Amino acid sequence: MVSLPAGQVSGLARALPPESYLSDVAGAEFIDWFARCSAAAQCRVTRAPLTELRQWRFDADTGNLAHESGAFFAVEGLRVRTSYGPVPEWSQPIINQPEIGILGMLVKEVDGVPHCLVQAKIEPGNHNRIQLSPTVQATRSNYTRIHQGRSTRYLEFFTKAGAGRTLVDVLQSEQGAWFLRKRNRNMVVQVAEDVPAAKGYHWLPLTELRRLLRIDGLVNMDTRTVLACLPADTFPASRPVPVGDVAAALVLSSTGQGTSLNDMGAVLRWFTEAKSRHQLTAHRTPLRDLPGWRGTPEQITHEDGRHFSIIGVTAQVGDREVAEWDQPLLFPKGRGVVAFVIKVIEGVAHLLVHARFQPGLLDGMEMGPTVQCVPENYPQGPPRFLDYVLTASRERLLYSAVLAEEGGRFYHSQNSYLLVEADDDFPVAVPDDYCWVTAHQLTRLLRHGYYVNVEARSLLACLQSW
Repeated sequence: MVSLPAGQVSGLARALPPESYLSDVAGAEFIDWFARCSAAAQCRVTRAPLTELRQWRFDADTGNLAHESGAFFAVEGLRVRTSYGPVPEWSQPIINQPEIGILGMLVKEVDGVPHCLVQAKIEPGNHNRIQLSPTVQATRSNYTRIHQGRSTRYLEFFTKAGAGRTLVDVLQSEQGAWFLRKRNRNMVVQVAEDVPAAKGYHWLPLTELRRLLRIDGLVNMDTRTVLACLPADTFPASRPVPVGDVAAALVLSSTGQGTSLNDMGAVLRWFTEAKSRHQLTAHRTPLRDLPGWRGTPEQITHEDGRHFSIIGVTAQVGDREVAEWDQPLLFPKGRGVVAFVIKVIEGVAHLLVHARFQPGLLDGMEMGPTVQCVPENYPQGPPRFLDYVLTASRERLLYSAVLAEEGGRFYHSQNSYLLVEADDDFPVAVPDDYCWVTAHQLTRLLRHGYYVNVEARSLLACLQSW
C-alpha cells in the first residue's frame, strides 16, 4: 500500500485564502492535521475485471451485477422515454441503491464560533484519494455492518433521539443521471458537550470549511450537500456586509433581504408547470438487453465511447471499517460543467435555475443549475448557455473550482463548478424551463426533499464560500 504524495499538502498550504477567518495558529493546526492525515493515509486502488470481483455476481437471467448479500447496490438497466430535451428515447446502465444512507455533520460552538467535525476520508473513486467528508458518511449497509467490519464512528448522534439539537434532517436525492431514486438523509446536529475528535477527524470553524470550497478537489460532495441544507440564519455571519454591488447583492440573495423577482408562490407554480409540461417514463430492464451498450469481462461501455463505463476495482484502504474489498464503479467520460448564471435584479442577486428532468430522480424533475452537462456528450451542439459560461471574462467569474463527485460510487468523476455574473445584456426574460430564484428561496426549498438537485446544492455551498 502506498501513501498519498506530499505535494497535495504543500498545495493546500499555498491555496488557503489569506483572508481566512481562522487565526494563524488555527490555520496552521488545520494544515498540520491534514498533512498528518495525508502522510498516514494508505490506499491502493487497482482496476479489476467485472467478472473477477469478489462477492459480486452477474445474474444468470438478467445480467444485472449485484453483491451476493443482496445489500449495498446493484448495476441494472434502464429504458427511458421522454418529451424533454433533444433525445426522446435511450437505454443505459444505472446504479440501484434503494437504501437510505446518512450524511451527518456534528456542529458545536466554541467561544461563540460554530465548528464542524469533519473527517479526512478516502474513497476508492477519489482522484486524489483523501477529501474532507462529513462526520458520518455511511450507507445503511455500512452502518448496519453487513460487511462485518467496524462500527461507524459518531453514528449515535444521528440515530438516537436526544443526542443533540437537530438543525437539519431532510431526505435529498443524488445524481439522477446515474442513480435510480437514490436518497440520503442530510443531517446537521448541534451538540453542547465536548465531543473529542477521533483519529482522522478535526473540529473546523464553519466559515473556514466554506472557504476551503475554493480549493480544487478538497471538500467532497457529501459535505457540500449538507452545508447547502443549513439555513443561512442558523449561524449569522459576524462580519459586516461586504462593499461592492455584487457582493452586497449576494448577501441580500442569501439572507432573504430585498425583493425577489418571483415570490415563492410564483416559483412553485413555475416548477409545477414545468413538471406537468413534460413526460418521462423510466423502466428497469435487464442489463444484458441494453441496446447501444457492450459488456465484456473487463467493463460495460457505450458503443460510441461517450457517457460513462462501468468498471471494477479492488480497494485497499487503511483505517476503514473494512480494510479491503471489491466493487464496481461508474467511470464518466470527460469532465462536466456545472454553472449558475447570476444576475443582479433590483439590487438582489438572482440565480438562473433550470427545471431539469433526470431519469433516476424520484419525481423525475428537480431544480438544477443553469448549465449541467459533460460537453463531450453533445456532438449535436452545446446545451443552452454552455458557451456563455465558458467564455465569461475573468471579471464576471465569481467562483471557479474543479470539485469531485461521490467517490464511493464514481471513479474520478469531476466537474468544473462556476458562478458567472451576467452582463448587462443578459435578458431577464428567459425560456420556459428556466426561472430567476434567489439563494434564500432555494435554501428554503431545501427544508424539503426533491426540489433542488445535488449539483445545484453543491453550487449553493460554493456560493457560501464566496
